[in-house]
Amino acid sequence: MSSQDIYDPDFVRDVFDRCSDRYIAFSNACSFGFTQIWRRQCVEMLDLPPEARHGYDLMAGTGEVWPHLLSHSPQVESIVAVDISAGMHRRAMDRLHTMRAHKIEFREDDVLASALPDESADFVVSTFGLKTFNPDQHRRLAQLTARVLKPGGRFAFIEASDPKDWPLRPLYRLHLDRVLPMVERVLLRGAHDFAMIGQYSANFGDAREFAGMLEDAGLNSGFRKFFFGCATGVCGSKPASRADSEVTTP
Repeated sequence: MSSQDIYDPDFVRDVFDRCSDRYIAFSNACSFGFTQIWRRQCVEMLDLPPEARHGYDLMAGTGEVWPHLLSHSPQVESIVAVDISAGMHRRAMDRLHTMRAHKIEFREDDVLASALPDESADFVVSTFGLKTFNPDQHRRLAQLTARVLKPGGRFAFIEASDPKDWPLRPLYRLHLDRVLPMVERVLLRGAHDFAMIGQYSANFGDAREFAGMLEDAGLNSGFRKFFFGCATGVCGSKPASRADSEVTTP
């Protein structure tokens, strides 16, 4: 596989390892704080019941969803964070999550190659990791989500998206495709890693197709749009019974 394949796991790991030291500040500033709003909204979509105790954060990155998750659902006892970039996790634990370390287990792994046990999770959550997968990888991720969730378990994914029907889309694309790379070149000594975000999000489009893949994998799945489609998400549950499998989450 060519090193220019931007969906190759080694390519993705190298990008995020290189930018891990600057990721938190840069992503928050250049999204005008929307990434934190969208993480909170992802947790609200997850809507965990009181009995949910253990789950997975896939493509966990810097773990910025954990404060929202643990505040919204304090009954959660453990989160297994799976990410291909150890640099992102080290940065997260050093700067953000020392007080939560007892609840977090990190696994450095390609999510799609990980041996997560069947029906081992009350929930699966993921923020801003979908764009680094191509459609075939999305289908495998949907199947993995269905496999690891317990019956009745819940999931939520959110991702920066391309708001094709929004009148202000040209300005949004200008920000992602031109402004962010320019800022990165000037302020981050010529780096180009964050410029990949625009390319990934343009290729990704939105989460509607992934919602269908989750349904194909046997899950109840619903599609959501945030801020005119600049972010999109999917949420739902694994049927607790055969009858539940006929219900689709709104």
